[in-house]
Amino acid sequence: MKIVKLLPLVLLVFLAGCELIGPSVRVSGPKVIVDGNSSNNGTHCPPGQAKKGKC
Repeated sequence: MKIVKLLPLVLLVFLAGCELIGPSVRVSGPKVIVDGNSSNNGTHCPPGQAKKGKC
């Protein structure tokens, strides 16, 4: 009879030791590739200035 009363106690001790971990999401950052072989030789033309002929 003592075993029947002791069994739920033992089960509760084992269940209390469990840890539940929720879902997780891992996101990697964007990859940026800089190409050194550009045709503009390092010059930058601001928007609208090429139409005015300043670049």
